[in-house]
Amino acid sequence: MSVRSLRIDDPRFTPKEHYGPVDRFLLSMIKDERDLPFAQLCLQSTLFIIPFAIVLYIPGIFRWWLGAAYLVLNVFFFMDRFILMLHNTSHRRLFNRRYALLNHYIPWVLSPFFGETPETYYAHHIGMHHPENNMEDDLSSTLRFERDNAFHFLQYYLRFFFLAIVDMSRYHFQRGRIKMLRRMLLGEIGFYLCVIALSFVNFYATLVVWIIPFLVCRFVMMAGNWGQHAFVDPEAPANCYRNSITAINSRYNQRCFNDGYHIGHHLKPGRHWTELPVEFEESLDEYAKEDAVIFHGIDFVGVWALLMFHRYDKLAEIYVNIGQPERTKEELMAFLHARTRPVPVPSTPQISPQETTV
Repeated sequence: MSVRSLRIDDPRFTPKEHYGPVDRFLLSMIKDERDLPFAQLCLQSTLFIIPFAIVLYIPGIFRWWLGAAYLVLNVFFFMDRFILMLHNTSHRRLFNRRYALLNHYIPWVLSPFFGETPETYYAHHIGMHHPENNMEDDLSSTLRFERDNAFHFLQYYLRFFFLAIVDMSRYHFQRGRIKMLRRMLLGEIGFYLCVIALSFVNFYATLVVWIIPFLVCRFVMMAGNWGQHAFVDPEAPANCYRNSITAINSRYNQRCFNDGYHIGHHLKPGRHWTELPVEFEESLDEYAKEDAVIFHGIDFVGVWALLMFHRYDKLAEIYVNIGQPERTKEELMAFLHARTRPVPVPSTPQISPQETTV
């Protein structure tokens, strides 16, 4: 498919002339009108998820059908959107100066309900992933793995699950980021201690409210990161156009704030999410010149799943040609397969990240 004949319908900002009273109140609290969906999602999470979780802890109330209903609501209706709200508000603060304390509400109060331990996401994504850009010093780097190998993914996932806190602690300590390290350890260890304590109060409720979302979230994040950085050009593994992918025109972008535009996000991490489709359209020639990998109608976990089943035929069908030389389906499958091979590269020079968001 050619993007030049394809209408891109991913979300962009369209200002409204009139807002309802709730939205006007939320707008008075945030820095950027374009981030109203985040404030709305914070409110929805607070009104639906937290009370539901509390109900499950009331003595004599817990039933497995209630627990299942909670998990469906949490995982299928909120979790993906929440994680990407956390992502965006880690890069750009949501609340304005008058309500600055509320910037801690998302990572410290809401995040644990969706499997995100407080401050760990920030320390990993802002403090390590973007500065290292999927290279060897990035502890979630995909380079040394065969990215269509399920056994390799299992190694990748299990190392992150069991050793991420150790690896990231060492990473930040070696770079002198003691404040970031301290916040991360406080959030991570504090979460585990709270889960242990609440298990003695009501183990089944704790399993449903905290443990299962934690397990689901960590798997989804690593499968997503694998998909985002699955197709790497071994000749230029540090090139954002060639070590990341972009996914356009997907339900995922509609729900999750244009997260499919991963190349554009790595090029300029502070770019507002509503600007990403515009940047992509305005830079098509550069994307084509760099032979960037673009898909349509899919999310990153979907890309991961197709790779696990070696469905290069399906990947070729959803590939978008943005001006590269024409390839037959077989040539395109071979091209994509070649970009999933392990890439031996030396460590990259350290780039210090900004420890505060804008």
